[in-house]
Amino acid sequence: MLEIQDIHKTFNAGSSNEVRSLQGVTLSLDEGSFVIVLGTNGSGKSTLLNAVAGSFITDQGAISIDGQDVTTWPEHRRARYIGRVFQNPFSGTAPNLTIAENLTLASRRGQSRGLSWALSGAHTAMLRDAVSSLGMGLELRMDNLIGSLSGGQRQALTLLMSTLVKPRLLLLDEHTAALDPKSADQVIRITDRVVTRDRLTTMMVTHSMAQAVSLGDRLIMMHRGRIIQDLSGAEKRRLRPEDLLARFEEVRRADLLDESAAELLRRRYI
Repeated sequence: MLEIQDIHKTFNAGSSNEVRSLQGVTLSLDEGSFVIVLGTNGSGKSTLLNAVAGSFITDQGAISIDGQDVTTWPEHRRARYIGRVFQNPFSGTAPNLTIAENLTLASRRGQSRGLSWALSGAHTAMLRDAVSSLGMGLELRMDNLIGSLSGGQRQALTLLMSTLVKPRLLLLDEHTAALDPKSADQVIRITDRVVTRDRLTTMMVTHSMAQAVSLGDRLIMMHRGRIIQDLSGAEKRRLRPEDLLARFEEVRRADLLDESAAELLRRRYI
């Protein structure tokens, strides 16, 4: 369904600020797979999602969705396949439009857009039912401006907007990181329910060890722009947060050893 082949991305190449964010990432996702992407800051996990979404064009490699090569497609063209929720609860919605208006625009993804006829009758009832499924009581506030809502409410609605028209691929980029713990738990429960119910092919970036072990059917760990672990099946189901912490500690020690060896070499040849 999603095929990523040997993609590379370097920012500020050739300068003192050069960052090699992706270094030969190859990844294949099956239809309906729910993949958790885990890694430390700077590991490349969000850059990987941005590469798939088309936020930038990779330096080399190929990306295809549903057999369609999208490697050189800009972000707006890939949007026909992709639903996306960002870390910031205030991204992805129009704050000065109502809940109903935001949802109507989302429901017409890939079609000509307009609000006047779409906000009447059966369509409005359908939107209200969809909002009711969130369990937040927001179906009673359809005429409220979405900018007046809390971060958790807004993020739940953004998730709903991203999946009203079933996307071929759902990208979740640390979408609970900016929320308080109670709101984050609520949004995660909604996420798991929606992804499982609709069998959405999903990539979800997270820093949370608890989320990484409890969600999804596959876990990818990234480090320095590469995939260093790819766990699925029984191996994924057996994972505990402490197992992931131990794996991160192994990576940290290896980095320290690499840095120590490099320093010894520098001293030897200076």
